[in-house]
Amino acid sequence: MNGGLQVCRRHAILCINVTFNQIFMSELVHPRHPREERTLLLVKPDGVKRGLTGEIIRRIEMRGFKVVGMALVWATREQIEGHYDAGETYLKSLAGKTKSTYEKYGIDVLREMGTDDDMEIGRMVRGWLVEFMLSGPIVKIAIKGVHVIEGIRKLCGNTMPALAEMGTIRADFSTDSAACANRDHRTVRNLVHASGTHEESEKELAYWFRPEELHDYKRAEEDVMY
Repeated sequence: MNGGLQVCRRHAILCINVTFNQIFMSELVHPRHPREERTLLLVKPDGVKRGLTGEIIRRIEMRGFKVVGMALVWATREQIEGHYDAGETYLKSLAGKTKSTYEKYGIDVLREMGTDDDMEIGRMVRGWLVEFMLSGPIVKIAIKGVHVIEGIRKLCGNTMPALAEMGTIRADFSTDSAACANRDHRTVRNLVHASGTHEESEKELAYWFRPEELHDYKRAEEDVMY
């Protein structure tokens, strides 16, 4: 039975990778118009439980971006493990954020974390993140618009809410930081995830949405905005 499940999982991951590669290679040959750019935003369990989903969507739409897919889901461990990379680059980036925050507040990394090894710290932080993402439902949102990948990242703010600029989602609704979260052995509660690059956005959209779950339409103000 377990062998059968593993085959199914490998097949599902292969299908996602094939779909993503087809989309990405196609766009290298035929680049999309800037207004056709798409990205993924996830409202994390803290954002959902605090009733901030509506406010987050309001800010997205006020900016002129278009919601083209959305659903409330309680993700499985397999889905979350697949979403968050377990590779060296990502783990070291998590460790880097932790270390820079500790340095800023004069905290000894080795004493606080029990190690100063980047990979060990990265695995620890990623583990806390996975458990947090399983603690409640999330809202997955596909968004479309002019330079939407960069625009949504700006709207969300720095991934460390304590360092985010006022007016961004994370700064307006959180003051959390790695210094606080790691001491409590938990992930930073920063409300949302947003794709960081064109490649990442298309891969994540293919991971979280089936093609038939994405719906394009014309917003009333498009004729005067673009």
